[in-house]
Amino acid sequence: MRTIQITRFVLLTLLIGLQSCTRNPVTGKRQVVFMSKEQEIAMGQQAHPSVVATMGVYEDKKLTDFINQKGKAMAQISHRPDLPYQFYIVDSPVVNAFAVPGGYVYFTRGIMAHFNNEAEFAGVLGHEIGHITAQHSARQQSSQILSTIGIIAGAVISPTFAQFAEQAQQGLGLLMLKYSRDHESESDKLGVEYSSKIGYDAHQMANFFATIKRISEKSGQMVPNLLSTHPDPGNRFGKVHEMAKDYQAKNPGNYQVNRESYLRMIDGILYGEDPKQGFVENNMFYHPELRFQFPVPSGWQHQNSPIQFQMAPQQGNYAMILMGAQGNSIDEAAQNMVKQLNLRVLESTKTTINGIPAAVVVSQQLPQEGQQQQQTAQNTLQIASWLYQMGNSIFVMHGLTYAANFNGAFPTFRSVAENFRPLTDPDKLNRQPERVRVQPAPRDGTFQEVITAMGIPANRVEEIGTLNSLKASDRVARGSLLKVVTRGR
Repeated sequence: MRTIQITRFVLLTLLIGLQSCTRNPVTGKRQVVFMSKEQEIAMGQQAHPSVVATMGVYEDKKLTDFINQKGKAMAQISHRPDLPYQFYIVDSPVVNAFAVPGGYVYFTRGIMAHFNNEAEFAGVLGHEIGHITAQHSARQQSSQILSTIGIIAGAVISPTFAQFAEQAQQGLGLLMLKYSRDHESESDKLGVEYSSKIGYDAHQMANFFATIKRISEKSGQMVPNLLSTHPDPGNRFGKVHEMAKDYQAKNPGNYQVNRESYLRMIDGILYGEDPKQGFVENNMFYHPELRFQFPVPSGWQHQNSPIQFQMAPQQGNYAMILMGAQGNSIDEAAQNMVKQLNLRVLESTKTTINGIPAAVVVSQQLPQEGQQQQQTAQNTLQIASWLYQMGNSIFVMHGLTYAANFNGAFPTFRSVAENFRPLTDPDKLNRQPERVRVQPAPRDGTFQEVITAMGIPANRVEEIGTLNSLKASDRVARGSLLKVVTRGR
């Protein structure tokens, strides 16, 4: 979380208007679409600043040049070459890629670290461009962006806390936008077609689904296939291989993989959380750059981003968020908060917390203008907010729940908020990030034998194996390039 002025914003207001019937540029079939090409572009332009504010841009010129070169080449052979495509790497460790209408395509540094060749990247690039060219985004993404970008900011402002509670139970993820299975399958097919047309072996796209499956299994994100909006990665592995085989049989050619060139390009990429943006260790959140710390209750899910830190129990209907506050003083920041979030103050007190000037405000969110539903304890959002003045910066810690649950949740909120304190531990203040380093295998052997010889501890063999798309028993030849993870600049 970086210090950023937080303002109340509305991302999307574009789905109001007359329906129009157009021909889908991919399928050729006529369909009802609620927006024009110009509206799609405007939607992407509106969403982009919020994506950047929420996730940050990862600065790496050689990688940025690479994704732009390949992205523009693929855009030209796509079904909608006339869109103003733009390609970005965002500063998130999550393994993810996503697209928004109008041609905006994003890759996290986490997914860039997990690709093992250019062809894997090209397949995912084609998949995301496919969502745009087939107009999947135009049909349903207006609602998805609001629930994906700035999940908590939207929840604070929205009177419907239930939507956030569901998100919290799923781990507060700023993850892949939810498309239907048909849309995902169609984009897989386009990923095969588009990546093949610019010269890459689409079988590698299928192989990357094996990596996704390992990551999902490790993080406990497996769900019954019939309940998932995304096709299971294991099923997609076989289907994409079949599509790649069929495409190459009909279009013989010299399809590239380019493993070594890709690995050389990502050598040194940041891996995992960036400590300077904050990190959790032993149930404590530390922010070396902003020099504060506070506890994270045991068992809570948490998500850190450049603009906020959010956490919630895996089962429950309350959550906590830390973010920057607007104002030159605590009083001004509190007044701005009440106005921006449309709050009715129930109580407000000044205090000092661990030597930090602070204020505590308990409030309820008022109905939005035009809202007809009568407020009750079951549908009224009640918030306890602790504001802290640290030098020229003001931070606010929100505890959110429905009014009916507030008294039960408040002791937990208070325990966290009253343990917000300055960070002075040199080990935490000087923590260096982990980075991917590409090194030749020093010997022949199994992956586990070789990676152990390269200094990787036993408890990280599976993690580094996933990073390399290799299993512990896979054979590795001496001199083969492997990704390891080391801490340092």
